[in-house]
Amino acid sequence: MYYLSKELYFPSLAWVSDEGILAIGGDLSPERILLAYQKGIFPWFDKDEPILWWCPPKRMVVNPNDYKPPKSVRQLIKKNTFKITQNQAFDQVIRHCQNIKRQGQNGSWITDNMVESYLILHQQGHAKSFEVWQNDQLVGGLYGIDLGQIFCGDSMFSLVSGASKVAFISLIDYLKKNNYRLLDCQIYNDHLALMGAFEIERNLFLKILHKKDDIEQ
Repeated sequence: MYYLSKELYFPSLAWVSDEGILAIGGDLSPERILLAYQKGIFPWFDKDEPILWWCPPKRMVVNPNDYKPPKSVRQLIKKNTFKITQNQAFDQVIRHCQNIKRQGQNGSWITDNMVESYLILHQQGHAKSFEVWQNDQLVGGLYGIDLGQIFCGDSMFSLVSGASKVAFISLIDYLKKNNYRLLDCQIYNDHLALMGAFEIERNLFLKILHKKDDIEQ
């Protein structure tokens, strides 16, 4: 593993550990976060840990063009119970993701410094959100970094049943409509797997990120 200084720099992936940690330290400036995503790296650490930068051996992804959503979610959308918007409440979405309690997790990796940087990235057009509303109340949403043909999802939240799933499907519909190549979901979890995400090897992910290959499930 590589120890970062204040210099805006990430080392070669030759430094990556078996579990996927590439570097430690540095800062959470908007410039460093954006550079990380452009290189296939993302920050992920517990509140009391130093900043850890990851590029795991397997990447959880969705191919928007081949995606088939669960029927239950499509039926939920057709009921018109929810209103879906884009980039209308980014600050609320990221703070909900920061503060919501998650099973098996003690606290959040979304620090105040990270929130501040993402708000700047949102103002610059690099970070985007999808919001789900019910009776004019924000009840779900997600946010991430938009790299053009790749959208890097960071976190999602739900205050009522199904809201985060609706946000997820709405994002994929947007990506498909606008010819995105990939949705990066970072690390495996059961919820994403149930929604249709799957893992690919790091090398393939990096080739797709740098426009040198296409994905086939």
